[in-house]
Amino acid sequence: MSNGKYVTRNKTPVIFILALLATIDPFSIDFYLPAFSTIAKDIHTTTNKISLSMTSYFIGLAIGQIIYGPLVDRYGRKHPLYIGLALYIIASFACSQAESLQALVIFRFLQALVGSVAAVSALAMVRDFFPVAESARIFSTLMLIIGISPLAAPSLGGIITTILGWQWVFIALIIIVLIVIILVVFCLPKAAPPDKTVSLKPSPILKTFFQIFTNTQFITYTLTGTFAFSTLFIYVAGAPVIFLDIYKISPRNFGLIFSLLSCGFIASNQLNIILLKNYTSQQIFKVALLCHLVITAVFLIGAICGWFGMWGIVVMFLLTLGCLGSINPNASALALAPFENNLGSASALMGFLQIGIAGTLSAFIGLVSIKNITPIPVLMLSTSLIAVTIFYIGGRKLRNLKMPDASTALVS
Repeated sequence: MSNGKYVTRNKTPVIFILALLATIDPFSIDFYLPAFSTIAKDIHTTTNKISLSMTSYFIGLAIGQIIYGPLVDRYGRKHPLYIGLALYIIASFACSQAESLQALVIFRFLQALVGSVAAVSALAMVRDFFPVAESARIFSTLMLIIGISPLAAPSLGGIITTILGWQWVFIALIIIVLIVIILVVFCLPKAAPPDKTVSLKPSPILKTFFQIFTNTQFITYTLTGTFAFSTLFIYVAGAPVIFLDIYKISPRNFGLIFSLLSCGFIASNQLNIILLKNYTSQQIFKVALLCHLVITAVFLIGAICGWFGMWGIVVMFLLTLGCLGSINPNASALALAPFENNLGSASALMGFLQIGIAGTLSAFIGLVSIKNITPIPVLMLSTSLIAVTIFYIGGRKLRNLKMPDASTALVS
């Protein structure tokens, strides 16, 4: 933990519970994707406008992490977690009762705002329970387990929507979160104690965030990882429009395709864990980032030239997500490596930037009329180019810093 005491035995249950916490938000996003067209019919709107409820979720998630960051440092990890998840249950029920697009957008925002505590607490507790030397491997393991979410969520969501109706998707989320709360209460070890020195006044909070933001290593890897990771959000927002509207497949088949695509993400995380035994996080991150750029460029060229049918698009998405499985965990580990104190705030700021930027970019999917696939790879290549640019600009400054072995990097 922050006081130097780490989990040395029975690590697997701890990692599993942290992964479940970190999975709440991805599951909340993926679970209702197959229901987009059904919800649109019920509340008399279009499928692409339903994606605005996903964008509002991203915005709530970003803002919520900034709010909860100082709270999990000041009051400890678990008390804010319990309160936030209790409010998440209420917001989820409200989502199930939404009768208009406006109501759904608002309730999804509130659901994310209060539920974002799960991601903040989980990231902070990685460093509470494990030393920085293990952080890249633990983040990769978390991402591997989190990968089950997009693998299982759309398929289950499609089945629930078909049999019971889309409202039951949100009821199922309530049941899942109740189970997670029970596991946290009875199975998760004591995390870092409350830090009474952390002020909740605006001025000290802003000062802390500014200090974190101006750390060269933090901002370089956070922003690089964020813009690269934005392609996942663009994919999640655009996939229902492409497969449900353009190719007219059923919600159940969409869930199966979405699950298939998640395999690339899972496999890449597993590969990242293996590669960390022989290569540094910086080396893996750089190669994955460059591969991501090449793949998104090919995707755009192919979309413009008409190279891809539906299965060609599936392959390109698979390759893109495969790169992200190695980019995200290494970016997170390297961004948080400089910090021993204020881990909750650092995790929150990283999450705010990741979700805020990526969520804003995904809003373009709901605001424009998409009649072919081209806008999707345009956005993906744009964010990939920005990521590479930031990485090389930040890298110039980092070269002047003494960088230890990548997976154990701790730069002050």
